[in-house]
Amino acid sequence: MTEVVIYTDGACSGNPGPGGWGVVLRWQDTEKELYGGDPQTTNNRMELMAAIQAFETLQRPAVVNLHTDSKYLLDGITKWIKGWERNGWMTSAKKPVKNADLWRRLTEAMRRHEVTWTWVKGHAGDPGNEHADLLARRGIEEAASAAHPV
Repeated sequence: MTEVVIYTDGACSGNPGPGGWGVVLRWQDTEKELYGGDPQTTNNRMELMAAIQAFETLQRPAVVNLHTDSKYLLDGITKWIKGWERNGWMTSAKKPVKNADLWRRLTEAMRRHEVTWTWVKGHAGDPGNEHADLLARRGIEEAASAAHPV
């Protein structure tokens, strides 16, 4: 299987507000950038969307090392998700899981891959994370301009 390194980031201007997500995929000697946005969203939804878009872009099963600066994404997918699924998408406090639609989509998108999750400190000079952040900010700009055309 191909080994892929992925950096993801999500960002929001206001929370909620215009948001963007960015992805950098690297495999062999190839690098691919992805980004997008939403005119009215939250930072956490954009963090999830970045990971979803990364996995949905992969055309065949891969060994993936996904880097994120989001503790929400990392803890959700590595610690909390099995309990949420077991409890019918309810939290331990018996409240509906926020962003359950995206958590379900993420689990489906990553199903065929061997995934390692790596946390990186945001805005600390990691080149892959900085690149993904730049793409997420581009997504915010496009989402904001789509929401308020000149």
